[in-house]
Amino acid sequence: MSKSYKTILITGAAGRLGTELRRGLSPLADTLRLADIDEIKDLQPNEEAMTFNLADEAAVMKAVEGVDAIVHFGGVPLERPWEEILDANIRGSYHIYEAARKHGVRRVVYASSVHAIGYHPLEAHIDTDAPVRPDSLYGVSKCFVEALSRFYWDKFGLESVCLRIFSSFPEPADRRMLWSWLSFEDCIRLVTASLTAPRVGHTISFGLSDNAVKPVDNGKAGHLGYVPRDNTERFRARVEAEKPPVDPKAPSTLYLGGWFVDIGHPNDEASK
Repeated sequence: MSKSYKTILITGAAGRLGTELRRGLSPLADTLRLADIDEIKDLQPNEEAMTFNLADEAAVMKAVEGVDAIVHFGGVPLERPWEEILDANIRGSYHIYEAARKHGVRRVVYASSVHAIGYHPLEAHIDTDAPVRPDSLYGVSKCFVEALSRFYWDKFGLESVCLRIFSSFPEPADRRMLWSWLSFEDCIRLVTASLTAPRVGHTISFGLSDNAVKPVDNGKAGHLGYVPRDNTERFRARVEAEKPPVDPKAPSTLYLGGWFVDIGHPNDEASK
């Protein structure tokens, strides 16, 4: 049985989610090309690896050569000083899209974030058409790439799915994650759906498991065919017993971005 792709490039392949996607996406491609700023040594028979910085345009161009699809999960994963955000998340993502255009890549699946919309109130129950409201420079970088991917679809016909991932960890670590959690297996299901849906154009989808509290409306991404199978109910008793109650009036409780709305400018923090 033929696979969906000959070669898929995974950036950020040494990271928490990239490591899970190596396993989960293996059935979709003859070859997984793994890229990260850190060396990857434990290669499987269908994997090949490249080590480079996303800010290196020539290296990105070489990595994308011969690729059919890109799962772009690389970049800095948290709030960092501006220059780090600029190089890894903004400049690096531009390099990915420009290399994809020049090499005729069919589709990009991008790890966006809840932090692109972090200043929306939880009770607003937004859908994917709501205006962006980033809660950090990290969130600003996610908004930039969502806009960049829209440009590459409208002007060049390069399909993209931007996944606004909330909290993807082995288990929910706090009370907020009881509603914001995306299990690793559901993350794999979401990326798989994004790669295999017949047509995606430019799609934005929220990345959540089937938790009891549903803070957003993901209906406009229904054409992906993503069906989450996990939820946080089996963890609820433990989390509620171990973690103190939250302040219902605290900004980190009121807004989708959680504790990101409480942090200051990262350059101020770095200069202390």
